[in-house]
Amino acid sequence: MKITCHGAARVVTGSCHQIEVGNSNFLIDCGMFQGDKELNRLNYRQFPFDAARIDFVIVTHGHIDHIGLLPKLVNNGFRGDIFATSATADLLPIMLQDAAFIQEKDTEHENRRRLRTGKEPRKPLYTRDDAAAVEPLIRRLEYGESTQLTEEVTFRYRDAGHILGSAIVELFLDEAGMKKTVVFSGDLGQWDVPIINDPSLIPNADYIFMETTYGNRRHERPLPRKDALYEVIQRTVGRGGKIMIPSFALERTQELIYLLSELKREKKDFPDINVYLDSPLAIKITEVFRRHPEIYDEEAKARVDAPFDFPGLMFTETATESMRINESDDPAIIIAGSGMCTAGRIRHHLKHGIWDARNTVLFVGYQAPGTLGRVILDGAKEIRMMGLTLAVKAEIVRIGSFSAHADKDGLIRWLQAFGDRPEKVFLIHGEGKTMDEFADVLRSKGFKVAIPTRGNNVLA
Repeated sequence: MKITCHGAARVVTGSCHQIEVGNSNFLIDCGMFQGDKELNRLNYRQFPFDAARIDFVIVTHGHIDHIGLLPKLVNNGFRGDIFATSATADLLPIMLQDAAFIQEKDTEHENRRRLRTGKEPRKPLYTRDDAAAVEPLIRRLEYGESTQLTEEVTFRYRDAGHILGSAIVELFLDEAGMKKTVVFSGDLGQWDVPIINDPSLIPNADYIFMETTYGNRRHERPLPRKDALYEVIQRTVGRGGKIMIPSFALERTQELIYLLSELKREKKDFPDINVYLDSPLAIKITEVFRRHPEIYDEEAKARVDAPFDFPGLMFTETATESMRINESDDPAIIIAGSGMCTAGRIRHHLKHGIWDARNTVLFVGYQAPGTLGRVILDGAKEIRMMGLTLAVKAEIVRIGSFSAHADKDGLIRWLQAFGDRPEKVFLIHGEGKTMDEFADVLRSKGFKVAIPTRGNNVLA
């Protein structure tokens, strides 16, 4: 048996784990690296395995750092099945088409620069045609459904409580009579969050591969996230400003809309302002949420009104509609991608408003090192973007409790629910310092812990 982490090894992104057992050779996720230039370069390297010899891929969920290299995998000869939960299967084509569009546009922009300097043009990492080639390979499975894929491999999905359709993977491996249970946590969510269920608790495993995005910190809890959001809105509207929210199109945006709909119902003094969902991708994903009420939590199922619609919510699909938002000086809430300010319409809104002290830039998600969002969040007094140098005068706010990831306490809670102590816990999907500190905490609780490095067999 051989397990190799090709991504999310001492970094958060690029999740890709290869399992070789008997005659079976497969992947858990095939994600894109996101962050600084050094990380992005890894997306262009050759795969450290023969894509044509991969039998199948088990996808944990629909975030790009877990699925973003599937088109490249197919383009390199992979022809096996791609397993996903039903909701993730609906999200995959939408997310990959958007990622491919960004690849094509970024390459087009880069090639104009290369042409001016006499350099050869580049090809995009993959195209929308490559992304379309993934869809016929997708196979739907439901939570709790055990599926035998080969003589050596049986698996089932359990709810990870991270985003709609997110899953923990339980692998039941049998190599010449030696049976092992291996659990990949995927990305674990928080307990008691809107719309989706809590993470499933697993009874036992021999080996656990566990995400550690927030393994060395606790999410801020001075106010429930809904109350914290309400305070930011009241404060900003009170000074005549706009709230600009860089938001991930998948899950975070839908959670924001859900909470705003609750605030509109509950708060009689909620300001009469427009809320713009200014993201074609997020609009498509919101429709997927509407199609899957069967996996909402009990509170969301009990809502008698439409949880993703309320008076004043405006879906702006076209670029013209988006530009009109900045023509108005009225207070408003603008939810736009990308979540880390690396692309998308949020950059145009920042261009028009980050220099205005009336406004607020509200971060509700993780900001990877090297991204514009991280630069702003770390306190930059000015930023360089779109050929301009812009003063940062807007109020910069972060509500950490919006994270879709479990924090240190949540991760420990999930791990300690295993009935039998695993042989080893492998920490993945986290920054190096975070992993080191979380590993020390787990060792103090009696767990055997290892932190994989990229490309090495962790069971050797």
